[in-house]
Amino acid sequence: MTNKTYPPLPEKGQALFLDFDGTLAPLQDDPDTVALVDGVAPLLCELADKLEGALAIISGRDIDDLCKRVPDTLWRLGNHGQNVMAPGSAALTRTDTAPAEVIDGLTALSADYPGTKLENKGSVLALHYRACPEQGEALLAAARQVVGSVEGYSVQGGKMVIEAKPGGANKGLAIREIMRQPPFAGLTPVMAGDDVTDEDGFEAVLDLGGYAVKIGGGESVATYRLSSPEAVADWLEKGTA
Repeated sequence: MTNKTYPPLPEKGQALFLDFDGTLAPLQDDPDTVALVDGVAPLLCELADKLEGALAIISGRDIDDLCKRVPDTLWRLGNHGQNVMAPGSAALTRTDTAPAEVIDGLTALSADYPGTKLENKGSVLALHYRACPEQGEALLAAARQVVGSVEGYSVQGGKMVIEAKPGGANKGLAIREIMRQPPFAGLTPVMAGDDVTDEDGFEAVLDLGGYAVKIGGGESVATYRLSSPEAVADWLEKGTA
């Protein structure tokens, strides 16, 4: 059960990893309309300066998409950390792709369920079902059947989304890797996130001696909890003081 104590404020000596959707930006019915909470962009830049660059946005979004939504002066890790952009780097053009049987199978599945939307994020595919939430269990079972026979791929459910992704698309693996590199190496890792896909990252930062912050409800291995993206904005603002 997640501890509900307010988390310590971000401080120098830490490496801060922040999820995007549901953590820095409120969830929306249409994922294309999701944006940072007002005023958060300059806070992130100010806090990154305080942490000497050791702040990264880590998201399941495609790296090109993520780069359009957060300042380019930050580290950005897209596709659950598969694609890494250093501060100041321009967005990449996606060249990786999922196996044809995954794409074709989920495309057909989406067509069978009106109200779903399939998002192709290169090697990761996301089936959104916010317009038909009652279909979640059936969609998850069907997606597992479609993807289950594809070597190296698995299905993971999240908040009104089902993702098919390769084994390397894992926030925990990404954090462990980047923590070996400057400016993150030798620091205490901290992560904030709201969804099932963030639990891998939480486990990594806890194992590396840091702490995790769960946003919103639900069971989690995280040490602390904040209620909403707006509460995260308040926490970040206090951390810049």
